[in-house]
Amino acid sequence: MKMQEIIAVLGSTDEVLAAELTATGASAAELAEAWAWLNADEALVNEGRRPPSGKVADLIDILEAADQRDAD
Repeated sequence: MKMQEIIAVLGSTDEVLAAELTATGASAAELAEAWAWLNADEALVNEGRRPPSGKVADLIDILEAADQRDAD
């Protein structure tokens, strides 16, 4: 995943977070799915979608940790 793809999904971000996301080997589509779960999980559950697993779950963990770092 390239920095441009990450920015397209998340907006501006720092290089540390981008490196963490890239290290997962996930695709931009998986990042978009992780972002959707973080921002609209109830809607996705109501659509009958299964909870995320694999790379999407890894991306969610990374994004949540980054949010926590930003909050501190």
